[in-house]
Order: sequence, then structure tokens, then C-alpha cells
Amino acid sequence: MKVYSSRYKLVVDDKPAIGGGKPMFKDKLNIIRPTLFDPAEMMVEIKEIFSSGNVTVSKHVKLFEQECARYLGVKEAVAVSSATSGLMLAVKALGLTGEVIVPSFTFTATVHSLIWNGLTPVFVDCEEGTYNIDVKEIERKITPKTSAIMPVYIFGNPPRVRELAQIAEKHKLKLVFDSAQAFGAEYNAIRVGGFGDCEVFSLSPTKVLTAIEGGLITTNNIKLAEHLRRLRDYGKCGEDIGSMGLSARMSELHALVGLKNLGNIEKCLKTRRDLILLYRGLLWDIDGINFPDILPGNKSSGNYMVIFIDEQRFGVPRNKLCEALKAENIETKKYFYPAVLLFRYMGIWSRLL
Repeated sequence: MKVYSSRYKLVVDDKPAIGGGKPMFKDKLNIIRPTLFDPAEMMVEIKEIFSSGNVTVSKHVKLFEQECARYLGVKEAVAVSSATSGLMLAVKALGLTGEVIVPSFTFTATVHSLIWNGLTPVFVDCEEGTYNIDVKEIERKITPKTSAIMPVYIFGNPPRVRELAQIAEKHKLKLVFDSAQAFGAEYNAIRVGGFGDCEVFSLSPTKVLTAIEGGLITTNNIKLAEHLRRLRDYGKCGEDIGSMGLSARMSELHALVGLKNLGNIEKCLKTRRDLILLYRGLLWDIDGINFPDILPGNKSSGNYMVIFIDEQRFGVPRNKLCEALKAENIETKKYFYPAVLLFRYMGIWSRLL
């Protein structure tokens, strides 16, 4: 038996833990470790926030919006409480109706945003390789009731943006990107954020850029951004309520965390991409393990290190591999599982239509 010293105590035994050997890691190796920093670095700003009494949508939120817009190369960035609320507000602000085309392989929040707005999600399968929405299947699903397409950057990997924009323009549809996992990704060497009518990013703990919690809607449509800022604050218009909004403001504290992490975003992106290249290099020759394809000219955000298991070639089912890694104290997660259209609430919702 060999023991290596590192941040985590690593033990290599003659047989796997699931077969009676000792776990590879003494302590659990968590799948999530948010990108954070010494909170002492924020104490001056935190005291300033507390003493001012302006704890939401004030100085730091505005600065965070400005800096995100500058980094992404867009005209407007609107900070909100989460990507889910951001998607809900984007759908409302764009006046979407009827049916919206979405990928069947996505996180539940993509579909939640539509159901909350009384819309019907129309599912399109993913394409082999990238696992993004299959653009060849979209036009088959368009009906007179279709008002928009909502593609997703699966695992931070850009979809076929140009083809999606062409389809949306041809059929006069809105195009809203669920970019939750994609901050820092590039399409044709352009940072994503300015495509379609708007893009919506997540700033939750698992993301490349985290504010601990929060979301960001980016757009080049100034009027849309103004409308979104009203909607995130209950729909207030002066002393009146001009439209149906939400309480979806971002706090000054979350914006402050976001600003600090934005200052290190290039380092964070490089670290994640380098680690993914390392893992791919170590695993590429194992039969039955595949990786998502990234189209030429694009860069993934590196939000997750993802493998796909071909059970027949690999020799072990995916779930068994998860059990074996768990026995080694290595946490994994099955994304997106089960498929969003198989969740119980989808069946309940469908019967209500």
C-alpha cells in the first residue's frame, strides 16, 4: 500500500474500496468547492454597506453590473437573485406566449421559468457529441403557437449559436439563452453574453463565477434591460406598479462577492480548463469513457468535468461506477438525471393543460 501526502490524504490499495479495500481518500472529496477567498478582504466594504443601510441594489450591485457588462462585451447586465428568477423575468419581459422550444437535456430551472409563466415547453432532443440542442430538429417542432427558442449551454459548452439565430430570425421567434453554466465561455472566439435577445447566467456556488447566490441577465437591448430592472423590483414604476414583477433583487453583499471573484475570473477559467485537459489526458484511452465535443472556435467555461459512460464498452454501468467512487470517498453527480421531462411535476403539469 502506498500513501501520498496532499490536501486530501490519498491511499492506493491493491483492491477498490467497493471490493473490500481501503478508501482512496480518508476524507470525502466533495464535488462542489465554491471559488471563495478570505472574508477579511471584504471587511472594509461590508462595514461600509452596514453603516450606509443600503444593502440591496446600490453601489456594489451597480458596479458589478457595469464590470460584468464590460467583461462580456455587452451593453447591459442586470443582476438578479438567481438564474431561475432571471429566466422567469426574461420570459415575462419579452412577452412570450404559447409554446417555447427547449432541449430535453437540461436542468429543471429552464423549464420552470416557462411553466411559472403559463407557457408550454416543447422538447427537442440533444445532438450527439456536444449534447446541446439539436438544431436540425427544431424546425420540426415549430407551430403557430411557438414564440421563442430557449437553448442551453450544456455544461458551459456553446451550442450552434449562428444556426439558432438564423432559425429564430426566419420564423420571427425570440431567442433566449439559458447560459447558467457558461460565464466565460466563447463562441467563435467571442465571449458569450450578447447573443439572442438576452442571456441568463447563474452565480450559484457551483459556477465559474459565483456570488454565492445570484444571477445575471445580459443583453444589448437597453429598453429590455430597463424593463428587467423594474420587474426585479416587483414591477415598480415610480410609485406605481406598472407590471407583474418579482422580488428578485441582488443584495450588496452578493454583488461584493461577485466583484471580488470577477477580478480573478481569467485565472479561475484557466485553472478549470487545465484540470479538464489533465483529466481527459488521463482517461482518454479507457474504452467506454467519452467526453462532450466542443465545436471548433469555441471554448467551454469549464464549469464541470463531465464523462459519459458507454456501459457495453466500459463493462460497468454508470450507476455502479458512481457507487465505486462513493466508496472511495469521491463524490460524483449524475447530470441531468432524471431527464427533466420525466420529473413527476411535468406529468402533473401536463394534465392541467
